[in-house]
Amino acid sequence: MQFFAYRENVISSTWNRPAPEAPGPDERMDGIALGRRLRHLRKSKGLTLEELGAAVGTVPSQLSLIENGKREPKLGMLQSLAKALGVTIDALLGEAEPPSRRAALEIELERAQRGPLYESLGLPKVRISSRLPMDVLESLVGLQAELERRLNEQIATPEEARRANTELRMMMRERNNYFPEYERAAQEVLDSVGHTAGPLSQHVIADIAAHLGFSLHHVNDLPHSTRSVTDLKNKRIYLTQSQQSDHDPRSVLLQALGHYVLQHETPQSYGEFLSQRVATNYFAAALLLPEKATVEFLQRAKAAKEIAVEDIRDAFAVSYETAAHRFTNLATEHLGIPTHFQKVHKSGIVYKAYENDGVTFPADHTGAIEGQPICRYWTSREVFNVPDQFSAFNQYTDTPAGTYWCTARTERSSAGLFSLSIGVPYAHVKWFRGRETQERSKSTCPDPSCCRVPPQQLAAEWSGNAWPSARAHSHLLAALPPGAFPGVDETEVYSFLQAHSER
Repeated sequence: MQFFAYRENVISSTWNRPAPEAPGPDERMDGIALGRRLRHLRKSKGLTLEELGAAVGTVPSQLSLIENGKREPKLGMLQSLAKALGVTIDALLGEAEPPSRRAALEIELERAQRGPLYESLGLPKVRISSRLPMDVLESLVGLQAELERRLNEQIATPEEARRANTELRMMMRERNNYFPEYERAAQEVLDSVGHTAGPLSQHVIADIAAHLGFSLHHVNDLPHSTRSVTDLKNKRIYLTQSQQSDHDPRSVLLQALGHYVLQHETPQSYGEFLSQRVATNYFAAALLLPEKATVEFLQRAKAAKEIAVEDIRDAFAVSYETAAHRFTNLATEHLGIPTHFQKVHKSGIVYKAYENDGVTFPADHTGAIEGQPICRYWTSREVFNVPDQFSAFNQYTDTPAGTYWCTARTERSSAGLFSLSIGVPYAHVKWFRGRETQERSKSTCPDPSCCRVPPQQLAAEWSGNAWPSARAHSHLLAALPPGAFPGVDETEVYSFLQAHSER
């Protein structure tokens, strides 16, 4: 399961702190808000700068600087201004909302014009005064917000995705990859159709869809950027007729239903998009492998010291990958077994991974592990060299973090050959079938001498005499696709729904 929240503008008062020699952006923004409120309150009282200045003991020019956000008043001045205007200091500092829509727009425009984005455009600044028409204010603020939105969208890079994914993975680790709320939602759905035991058949899944009010439609023109399309207006779910897919069609449908059952709204950020995908993946797995039945199965296997991922796969008629994922959901919570999971491409690159057992995955400076090379001596790499590709490969690996026992097998998809592996610390291997393996390896990664630096003899022979033509991974340089659902062509989806709705 891949683990793969917008900005919030907070204005905090800074009057009770010593003013820095060079105020930062946040302090300047506070000064802007204070100045606009001061001007609004002064004018609402019918006072001129001269009259207010006389009341608080300062010259008009000093008040003008405060109103324009160019000078921060001291505490004594703030108290005098609040008393003269008949308001509290909190009201003056902006603890409440701006006094009017116009005041809020003026503050927002002043902030924008003093920000680095506006400065970089080299445009003249608009003088903000009471004579500036309201519709012009609305347009200028709206244009600035849209420009920021588009620029933020354009700079959404794979690094942003990795950061969001890392945050999700950390959260999953804290919860031991177990979400009782999704378990309950899945069980309620199963109860509603009377499913109590056995693999979840297509017939039962169709009953679930009907119970939730959806009709199913298999089509041959599903938009190429989608696995399913849900028509919420007419309560229809469109699925492909093609049998050539890397995804279990049952999971695809259950994930589509998951968005509805879990009441997801259109994601407002890439992190939220990934969180929703995690949730629907978990929900689908909890339907295919119900918690009660799966835990009972695992507890019997643990008692017999015969836990095996392939047995979970066969008992519930799911893929090996789904069975491995589901094991990570339940192993720590119900069996007390910490564990880790890896999906690794034959090239050695991590595609998916999860851990709560202390194993040390390679990571970049953001903490992301996706795209990183796994040590060639780990089970997830060694399995590619095993002649028998149809049986589980088991191995002990000594690492700087301790000794781990792992079981792995390979599966082919349209993206190539992958290994799928589950591992546990040595203290927990006693519960697993395959613990008697004689295969053993040693890894000293992240020490470069382990497997990233060529052996000295090879390096002496070939250094300077080899020039490989690298396979270009252009996707690593590409920005994330824009839109609420990254990579999905919304025009294509809407046209598809319109065409089928008319039919």
